[in-house]
Amino acid sequence: MTTALMWEARAAEGRGAELLAWVRAQRLDPAPARRDTYTATADRVLVITHWADADAGDGAGAAPVELPDPPTELLHRPVHRWRFRQVAS
Repeated sequence: MTTALMWEARAAEGRGAELLAWVRAQRLDPAPARRDTYTATADRVLVITHWADADAGDGAGAAPVELPDPPTELLHRPVHRWRFRQVAS
């Protein structure tokens, strides 16, 4: 199973490019199995990281690492975070 972490922020007026650059510069240690970055209207930035299941007991998965909060001057509002676990199909 996989855990997906979603991190979404809306940039302060006119600061979308700076927020995106800040997000891209953030390194996670350990690194996720996959990391996708998206942008949307109103200068929103979304990052989804995928982590092998750390709770499987097989030692294969790293504990998920959250992206930090960016500097407050880049934000229109606080960061939103969600954590999802994959379900068997």
